[in-house]
Amino acid sequence: MNKQSSKTAAKAASKKEQRRAEQERAKRRNRIMLIFTAVVVIAVIAALALWSKQDPEFNYSELPRLGQADAPVKLVEFGDFKCPACADFTNTVKPKIVQDAIDTGKAAFYFVNMSFVGPDSETASLAALSVYHQNPDAFWKFYDAVYASQGDEQTEWATKDYLVSLAQKEKLEIDYDRLAKDIENATYRKELERDNKTAEKFNVTNTPSLFINGVKTKDPFNYSAVAAEIDKAAAKANP
Repeated sequence: MNKQSSKTAAKAASKKEQRRAEQERAKRRNRIMLIFTAVVVIAVIAALALWSKQDPEFNYSELPRLGQADAPVKLVEFGDFKCPACADFTNTVKPKIVQDAIDTGKAAFYFVNMSFVGPDSETASLAALSVYHQNPDAFWKFYDAVYASQGDEQTEWATKDYLVSLAQKEKLEIDYDRLAKDIENATYRKELERDNKTAEKFNVTNTPSLFINGVKTKDPFNYSAVAAEIDKAAAKANP
């Protein structure tokens, strides 16, 4: 082999080695990218799994509220205006909650509409939402009045005319014509649907159901237990 041939062979070998080195570097880059992609995918899956296991949260700002917004304990009642048990809760347990927890600033009370007892459950809910949007403070007076005058759950008593006349009887500071139109036009149907979806999200299947800082109470009618849970939640919120 002459000198020129030796140089040519050396150059060819060098190029071959360079290609091999480049191929190795490319393989390493691909492996690194694959590992990085796998890590990202695993992290995303883990995050989604963790998120899906987290307890749902209430959007309190969307709900009618009785009490101070910054109260450490937040109570949420799911109720149907045609539900006899809800009327019992409103007449027996809620006044104690108001006296012991709401008026003292310990808790705030929120309400989520459910409308499943009868067709006029929706009518009553739409009326309540109209009152709320006109005058949030008047909502609770209307809430109490509807439950206090609740008819038989087997009859359709919660009609537009009845609910408007009830609002007038209670002298609510609202526009009664607007109330009638809101009921007729189902103005707040989307909000009612939102409330029903909230009930599904929290697996609420019966009324009344009471949540204390996002945790469902076992028996909303056991006031001593409810009061103890409120105190426990308050202590946890203000250690």
